[in-house]
Amino acid sequence: MEAMAVVNVAPISISVFFPCHNEEGAIEELTHKTLGVLEEISNDYEVIIVDDGGTDATGEIADRLARENEHVKVVHHPHNRGYGGALQSGFRTAVKEWVFYTDGDGQFDIRELPGLLDLTDDYDIIACYRMNRQDRWLRRLNGWAWNKLVGFVFGLKIRDIDCAFKLYRREIFDRIEMCSEGALIDTEILARAKQAGYSIVQRPVRHLPRQTGRQSGGNILVILRAFGELFKLRKKINATSKSVGS
Repeated sequence: MEAMAVVNVAPISISVFFPCHNEEGAIEELTHKTLGVLEEISNDYEVIIVDDGGTDATGEIADRLARENEHVKVVHHPHNRGYGGALQSGFRTAVKEWVFYTDGDGQFDIRELPGLLDLTDDYDIIACYRMNRQDRWLRRLNGWAWNKLVGFVFGLKIRDIDCAFKLYRREIFDRIEMCSEGALIDTEILARAKQAGYSIVQRPVRHLPRQTGRQSGGNILVILRAFGELFKLRKKINATSKSVGS
């Protein structure tokens, strides 16, 4: 499948951000590619690099990129907050009409972003799913089981809940609460957005082998923490629903 392209689409106001933890080998190339894509589709854009308390040179590289290009911003976490904390920072820092995020590890092709824009007139959230996921079999199995569980608990018919290639209408984050600091963050956002009445559509996206850095999402402690938070989140969302309905 070739990178998606879009034609005759009106310019979009868009923030793009990358949650990063020790991604010094990928972040510079990803940032330059993203700027090139955004220049083609928008005259109102920003790129936000969230340095989540890493110990490598990601933060220094990000600061240099921000000095070199006025469209680049950097958010530094003094300590590692986790994936949910990094996404929260990105969404709260974004100021444009739409906000897109993808991981800073380079496992997605940012050139597929323009192919999502034809959906923005009709939907509030474009949630992609990975085709031919380039992870070890155990990680893929865990992902399949997690999607099934989340779908059952929240009634979310999402093929790939944690796929890091999503486009959101930014106003959503003025209306919903985000509490998760860990792996539950994608579930929380989508469940709360669904409860608030926002529309969701899905689109396939390629998944590429990781070239640098190291995955942390498959860590058993991360997984156990997500499972522990899952039913607490359902209780909170159900309580909110009852409060609104009363």
